[in-house]
Amino acid sequence: MAREYLKKATLTAQSGASDVHDIVQDILTNIEAGGDAAAIDYAQKFDKYDGNIILTDEEIQSACDRVPENLKQDIQFAHDNVKRFAEAQKATVSDIEFEITPGLIAGQKAIPVDAAGCYVPGGRYSHIASAIMTVTTAKVAGCSHITATSPPRPGIGVAPAIVYAAHICGADKIMALGGVQGVAAMTFGLFGLPKANILVGPGNQFVAEAKRILFGRVGIDMIAGPTDSLVLADKTADAHIVATDLVSQAEHGYNSPVWLVTNDKALAQDVMARVPALIEDLPELNRENAFAAWRDYAEVILCEDREDMAACSDEYAPEHLTVQAEDLDWWLGRLSCYGSLFLGEETTVSYGDKASGTNHVLPTSGAAGYTGGLSVHKYMKIVTWQRSTREGSKRVAEATARISRLEGMEGHARAADVRLAKYFPGENFDLSADG
Repeated sequence: MAREYLKKATLTAQSGASDVHDIVQDILTNIEAGGDAAAIDYAQKFDKYDGNIILTDEEIQSACDRVPENLKQDIQFAHDNVKRFAEAQKATVSDIEFEITPGLIAGQKAIPVDAAGCYVPGGRYSHIASAIMTVTTAKVAGCSHITATSPPRPGIGVAPAIVYAAHICGADKIMALGGVQGVAAMTFGLFGLPKANILVGPGNQFVAEAKRILFGRVGIDMIAGPTDSLVLADKTADAHIVATDLVSQAEHGYNSPVWLVTNDKALAQDVMARVPALIEDLPELNRENAFAAWRDYAEVILCEDREDMAACSDEYAPEHLTVQAEDLDWWLGRLSCYGSLFLGEETTVSYGDKASGTNHVLPTSGAAGYTGGLSVHKYMKIVTWQRSTREGSKRVAEATARISRLEGMEGHARAADVRLAKYFPGENFDLSADG
């Protein structure tokens, strides 16, 4: 049986994408040339904000005091989970030393980058969880300076819960600056900040384009598109839960694809019948996003069997992948292309987005086919070193000289020659390319 699309998307994540490159490049150029004053001008223009850019200790404390106690406890709970998972991830990378051949020793060191810049969206939604995900992992990695920046609201500033989250997670500085100007300030080291070595965190198309342009001057977590989610479900799945999970992710934005892949037509039809009412029951803004995402971007795909379902999922390489099907261990072993995997109805993408411990900064638009999401490893440089005894270098020098000459790189060959001549005088070596 060929795959059957019970619902086919009319648009893709790339449909209608406006060319923002020139706008973003102009802003970056102007801020790099104009420094703090230019960034402040853009803050006033785009954020309608004229308060302090770098929050003072008093402003941070005031914001923290305005966060309800139960929300503080929830943020602390999420932070603790993310921290524990990040610490476990960090423990998988260690410094090593290995004797490759007698006398020749090589090793690796894991060195955290010095300064991290964490962007926390705060426009349409206040992404408290993004502050937790980005700042906590940078802190666990060992970055010596962490800046968190988030768009301020006119007359209010940065959302107090974002300030609280960034503060308890370990941000050294919290900045009230959104969009391209926030990314630029961290990159160029404005307002007394160190220049960021890496920029992380989700953002709108302007933030994503700024990171794309700046990549190379600084590291970035990834170039992100609209968030996407795929659910794999068989006849054992609960149609109401599947439909709810799809709608919960569609509310991210009008162009956020959600996909259902199943081998049970009755389940697919049941889910499709439930979705409209679930969308209608959302608050207005969420409803508008979910309605457009479901109408234009969602797909429901009927496959022959679970192997075909898994193959279909790997082709899509979704950011979020949920399995609500029998034999979860089989799916864990079989699936290979996803940002984060949620096995069984007892967990859900929303858990990962907010509080369970895995990171929610994940590859989108098929990028999960070649990369994973944000982790402590993104903030760490895995570098190598070597040392050798003179005897240990002998065979390496001979091979290096001959390979270099075969490649036509005489200078490289001579760097080996001089060592052989010094360490082993009187010995004859055939170091010609055809030796």
